[in-house]
Amino acid sequence: MKTIVRPALSLFLALSVVTGVLYPLAVTGVGQAIFPRQAAGSLIARGGRVIGSSLIGQNFDAPKYFWGRPSATSPQPYNGLASGGSNLGPENPALIDAVKARIAALRQADPGNELPIPVDLVTASASGLDPDISPAAARYQVARVARARGLSTAQVQALVDAHTVGRQWGVFGEPRVNVLGLNLALDAIAK
Repeated sequence: MKTIVRPALSLFLALSVVTGVLYPLAVTGVGQAIFPRQAAGSLIARGGRVIGSSLIGQNFDAPKYFWGRPSATSPQPYNGLASGGSNLGPENPALIDAVKARIAALRQADPGNELPIPVDLVTASASGLDPDISPAAARYQVARVARARGLSTAQVQALVDAHTVGRQWGVFGEPRVNVLGLNLALDAIAK
């Protein structure tokens, strides 16, 4: 019995140290050395105060701001501790009702807008925390934001264009607009 227990216990302790201490320390150290901003949470600060992260969506609902993708976290939107999709399938009545309600809210917020509503404004992302919207979703909101801020649509569209990021390395992903960055730029020009 001793010949089995001692090696098993030794192996358990060795693997616990390697996989539970050394590996996490090494990965954290490499991450902080190569990607220090991302490893620190990609926090955005203004006036010495942290106001958000470029990696986690924020809840904007005033007409003068661009709105992000709906959050799947409940009851508090964009709660990183409750990250996860709704897991509702496309035929699920709850998802269909939620999408209809979001479409109605967008139409009510900008009744004259005849553009088709981009899907990312009415459906949550897989994590429920997506900080980005598509350029089409940003374009859909330009007129409302311009009206609410007393700016021309050309000024607001120029900000959207300036904050649109292309595919990573020209290949991966889709063009996107970070909602927090865009709204901060709007605040900077139109207080």
